[in-house]
Amino acid sequence: MSGPEAVLRIAIVDDHPMYRMGLAVAIAEMAGIEVAGEAQSAAEVADLVASTRPDIVLLDVRLSDESGLEVNRWLATHHPAVKVIMLTMSEDHDHALTALRDGAAGYLVKGADPDRLEHALRAAAAGDVVLDHDMAQAVTELALTRRRGSAGRPFAELTQREYDILDLIAQGLDNQAIARRLVLSPKTVRNHVSNVFTKLNVADRSHAIVLGRERGLGQRPG
Repeated sequence: MSGPEAVLRIAIVDDHPMYRMGLAVAIAEMAGIEVAGEAQSAAEVADLVASTRPDIVLLDVRLSDESGLEVNRWLATHHPAVKVIMLTMSEDHDHALTALRDGAAGYLVKGADPDRLEHALRAAAAGDVVLDHDMAQAVTELALTRRRGSAGRPFAELTQREYDILDLIAQGLDNQAIARRLVLSPKTVRNHVSNVFTKLNVADRSHAIVLGRERGLGQRPG
C-alpha cells in the first residue's frame, strides 16, 4: 500500500466458508480497507496472491490440506512484501512464536472483535507486530526460555525444530502424530526426521529413540 489515499487490500485464507464470510462483512465496514480475494486451501494461495496482489493475508493456522505455518514460510520467501496475520482458534504460544520467527506480522485469535481486527490490519500495514498483550508477554518469555535452554541443551547441532522432533520421536510418536502435534505436513516432518538422522549419524528410528532417551529426551508432559 502506498500513498495516503491507497486502499489496504486484504486476502483471506481459511477453510471455513462462514468464517470467511464474516471476515469479509466486517472488513467491508472498514474505511480504506477492502477484501481483495479469498481462498479455502493452501493449494490456492499462490494463485490468489499472484492475481490479487494483497497487502495483507489473513491466514488460518490450520488449513485442510497443509499447515498455515508452512504457507506463512512460503509467503515470506516468495512474497516478502506481503504481510501475514495468522488466525487461530486458541492462544497457542508455541505456534505464535514459530509464525513470528518465520516472518508473520501478527497472530490473532479468531474471536477478536471487528475493532481489534481493524487495529491489527492497520498496525501490520504500518510495520508493527500484532499480538494481544497477554500473548505478547507469553511469547517473549517462551523465546527467552528457548534461547537460554538451547545454549546448554544436548544435540546442539540440531535446529530447535529438529530438536523438538527428536524429543517427540523419543516419546514414541510416529511421523503422522508428530505432524499433528506440530501442525506440519507429513512431508515436512519426514524431511526434518531425515535431517535428524543424518546429523546424529543414526541408521533408523529405534537408534534415534535410544540416543534421545539416553540424553533425557522423550519425557511425556504431565
